[in-house]
Amino acid sequence: MKSGMIVSRFLLLAICVAGLTAGARGGEPLERMTPAERGYHWLTTKAYLPPDFDDEVFDSLWKVWPASLQEQAKSATPAERRKLAFSRYGLIERPGSDGTGPALGYLSDGKGGWVMNCLACHSGKVAGQPVLGAPNSNFALETLVEEVRQRKLQLGRPLAHLDKGGLTMPLGTTRGTTNSVMFGVALGSLRDKDLNMRRELKVPKLVHNDADPPAFWNVRRKSLLYAEGFAVKSHRLLLQFVMLPRNSGETLRGWENEFRDILAWIESLEPPRYRWEIDQGLAQSGKVVFEQSCAKCHGTYGDAGRYPNRIVPIDEVQTDPLRLKSLTTGRRQDMRDSWFGDYGREEYVVDPQGYVAPPLNGIWASAPYLHNGSVPTLWHMLHPSDRPTVWRRTEDGYDRKKVGLEVTVFDRVPGDVKSAADQREYFDTQRSGKSAAGHLFPDELTEDEKQAVLEYLKTL
Repeated sequence: MKSGMIVSRFLLLAICVAGLTAGARGGEPLERMTPAERGYHWLTTKAYLPPDFDDEVFDSLWKVWPASLQEQAKSATPAERRKLAFSRYGLIERPGSDGTGPALGYLSDGKGGWVMNCLACHSGKVAGQPVLGAPNSNFALETLVEEVRQRKLQLGRPLAHLDKGGLTMPLGTTRGTTNSVMFGVALGSLRDKDLNMRRELKVPKLVHNDADPPAFWNVRRKSLLYAEGFAVKSHRLLLQFVMLPRNSGETLRGWENEFRDILAWIESLEPPRYRWEIDQGLAQSGKVVFEQSCAKCHGTYGDAGRYPNRIVPIDEVQTDPLRLKSLTTGRRQDMRDSWFGDYGREEYVVDPQGYVAPPLNGIWASAPYLHNGSVPTLWHMLHPSDRPTVWRRTEDGYDRKKVGLEVTVFDRVPGDVKSAADQREYFDTQRSGKSAAGHLFPDELTEDEKQAVLEYLKTL
């Protein structure tokens, strides 16, 4: 390995660790912190939700695992069992952790409870290394909740909000994806325009669909949020996922300044740099092709880069339409006219007709691709006809040739895969809402142009 590459890797690791601990300035008064530092402080120390489970439940989850895993865990040390559990559920150790307590994406309630925060979905591993703000494409939320519920029932413990919610709606049908948009719809439908609870209101019929968490570091470039870009970017939108009935409208509105800080922290994140060598000559050729063929939707990059926030009509992009259809015009209008949209003063796109072409900063580190996470690598994005029908990722592998997840591909989910947890290990693009079709624009490029664009994307 070249000495320059060794230095680059050590620098990257230092940057990752620094980012993972940014804002956690022990003993620093809040008034001396920047808004971004305060935002990280709130996110990682304040429990906006009740705990999902506690240490005792988590440490004993192996007792509900399949027989082969149970046998392996039974003879393992507690530290080894924890590693097995983190691998099974796609969890990541906190920086500086002594191997006990909550994973990254959770905080302690001071009584052994694990309280989820945004980082559970929005901080993942890339090629085995934690990257703050990266999609957690390995998070097996539904499997975790399912097995926590089963273990609590064995122990005679009361069920928490996710345990109950998972009985009435899917939380994510594939590892790494979540039904997050419908979480917001279900929680918001029981509140008035001021976010006050109204028990007489009813949850509407939900159109469930899995989403791939977007990279946090691109939020700074956006003026519109969500896959279809209907909502004006605002810190208020972050409060959607803490709208449990226990949090009153007054409580939620009272947290506004804290969530303003949290958005400041999100917007402070920088995309990670590609870790390996780049053919700069080929990348420069790719930049020319990209700016001729892709920039009108995805923007330009560098110091003078511009991002258009362009909504591409569904008939043009031709990707899976279920996410677009899952929210009605009426639902988007309700959000616009509520506290979230500053009572109609924000210019929401209530009938967007398509999906926003996202910014591509750090795109090498945010696999899988498309809004539903159906495409495992950038090479597959550039070769639509070669996208796999069914694929399964490795835990920490990275495909440097195709730039994205290391996967095994299948024609169909193997017939001997029976349990729901095992089925969620396979991304099946034939299922509703999970199609990898569309975004056929690369078909206009030659193979040499595609390879050049692929190299250029590593530089963003």
